[in-house]
Amino acid sequence: MRFFISLGAGAVMAMLLFLLMQGLIRGEGGFNRSNLGGDVIDFVRVPEDEITQKKERRIPKKPPPPKKPPPPPKLQVNKQDQPPPQRLDIETPDIEMSFGGQGPYLSAWSPGDPAAEGDIVPIVKIPPQYPREALLKGIEGWVRVEFTIMEDGSVANPSVIDAEPKRLFNRNAIWAI
Repeated sequence: MRFFISLGAGAVMAMLLFLLMQGLIRGEGGFNRSNLGGDVIDFVRVPEDEITQKKERRIPKKPPPPKKPPPPPKLQVNKQDQPPPQRLDIETPDIEMSFGGQGPYLSAWSPGDPAAEGDIVPIVKIPPQYPREALLKGIEGWVRVEFTIMEDGSVANPSVIDAEPKRLFNRNAIWAI
């Protein structure tokens, strides 16, 4: 029931709005120019005469080929100075031997003398990392490590013999070995 009442009220309101709009559009007496108190100027646009000018276009003729080709441009090459060779800073082992031996050996060698074989020369040196807590506290120290060098040059059985301060630098020294 409410629906039909609201539908009827909406239709009546729409009709009243249409009548109001028609009254506003129609006006009472129309437009009266004499009431304005001045002359009214009407502007009317007059279309201009359209004159289209056409331009004739032609493809230009090809120029004749030159009798002699132009010479190639001269190129200038900048000379680059080579940097001077730098001397390599390579640590070389000290090889001092006596040549007084017998047989094909360069020096006197006996199988039981380990000092006669020469010093061990590391191929790669890895400096140990400074422990963070020692670095922050400004602690310095040293570690004495004992290890075995295998035939292929690898290290086996590293162990700490002595250290100052104890246990602070041990792990980093073994890792460097």
